Amino acid sequence: MSVRRRRPSLVSAVLIAGAGLALTACGPDTGDSAGGSTAPTTAAVTATPTTAGGPATGAPSAPGPSTGAPKASAPAAGTASRTPSGASASGAARPDAGSAGAAGGPCDSQNLSIHVTGRTGAATQWVIEVRNTGTNACSLSSSPGVDLGNSTSPDRSKNIKPVLASGTARFPVPAGRSAYAVIDLDPSGATTGTVPGINELNVLADDEGAMPLAGTQNFPLGSGARVLNPQMGIYRSTVAEAVTSMAAAPY
Repeated sequence: MSVRRRRPSLVSAVLIAGAGLALTACGPDTGDSAGGSTAPTTAAVTATPTTAGGPATGAPSAPGPSTGAPKASAPAAGTASRTPSGASASGAARPDAGSAGAAGGPCDSQNLSIHVTGRTGAATQWVIEVRNTGTNACSLSSSPGVDLGNSTSPDRSKNIKPVLASGTARFPVPAGRSAYAVIDLDPSGATTGTVPGINELNVLADDEGAMPLAGTQNFPLGSGARVLNPQMGIYRSTVAEAVTSMAAAPY
């Protein structure tokens, strides 16, 4: 009977020892799984700065959402927004090239070309064009110095001067642009009583003393020109405006 009682104790001891071994074997498995879960977590945290453009070794230099790209684009947008406003301001200033503020000094006769042509549709009217061939804006007297005479006469004291439209301000001429004045030799259209022998129109571009009389240029009118109480307008930017100015001159 005593032998039979000891067998259960031995079996229990064996079972307890086996359970201990089983528990011991489970311990390393639990540690391995914890270590395995920690490694991915650490790797994920490390990858976050790399994606954000951190100084990770071997990281590509062209990450799409890097912070450097927005900073570079912001100044570019600011510059673009300022450019149109600056262009508008400068564009508003450039059309004033014909204003008095851009007149510059008196024109040099060597930087001017003068042309006189008959006005189409008006037999007694002539257009005087003075062009600024220089590189800078300059100014002319309000109207050119003009007289009418005979090209063969040694006496110029009897030359005829036209009646002028009112105006005393100097006229600005931008570089490469022209000033126009129109003269009507016979505004009344008379066919009798006109001054005989007039065949030449003499033009001094600036009649306010800034230009020497030697700068006067002579233009033939041809024979049979009718001259009676001529009238002339002041310098204008177009022929049409010059005609309007001429028509306002008294005669």
